[in-house]
Amino acid sequence: MPEIIDPAVADYLLGHCTPADDVLRSLAAETHAKYPPGDAGMQISHDEGAFLTILVQLTGVTNAVEIGTFTGYSSICIARGLRPGGRLLACDVSDEWTSIARAYWAEAGLDDRIDLRLAPALDTVRSLPADPIVDFVFLDADKTGYPAYYEEIVPRLRPGGLLVIDNVLRSGRVLNPQDPSSQAVAALNDRIVTDDRVESVMLPVRDGVTLVRKR
Repeated sequence: MPEIIDPAVADYLLGHCTPADDVLRSLAAETHAKYPPGDAGMQISHDEGAFLTILVQLTGVTNAVEIGTFTGYSSICIARGLRPGGRLLACDVSDEWTSIARAYWAEAGLDDRIDLRLAPALDTVRSLPADPIVDFVFLDADKTGYPAYYEEIVPRLRPGGLLVIDNVLRSGRVLNPQDPSSQAVAALNDRIVTDDRVESVMLPVRDGVTLVRKR
């Protein structure tokens, strides 16, 4: 499959955003030390994390949801951008992974801003009020679940609310999707551009990020 970002360009990008602090560097190092590359690769890169923080700051987020927490890198980046009094609901199914996240949330002084729900994320989202009160959602979980997550999230976004979807290019596999995960992501990509409830843009950030804004 094609390289979405040339490795040299990827390194240049990392070198030209606000550097990670000690907490994020330690979290990234521990994640890569504890888990094989296939698992550790679920952690977002620092430039994508900085992108999330700035998006949250720019959109004045108070009520945020993260679907797929892993070891907590993205949740730290989101929580740091929240308005005073803001909250992040972090959804995951792994106590092992999120035990690392909880330790680093505390170290970053953010544990009072983050609520962790250990349960299937689709059940957690469906349990939320049906009212459109969510300001921001970051979706980075099981790819076969993406279409179902989307249909539950969009009605709960406030007008002007933002959904950020990660891995929408699947290393280019969405161009000719053969595996179930790539087929699900490709189906969602097609669904978004025909959905008159939202406006969207797909960006070649790392493995592809789509920004979906509720009309």
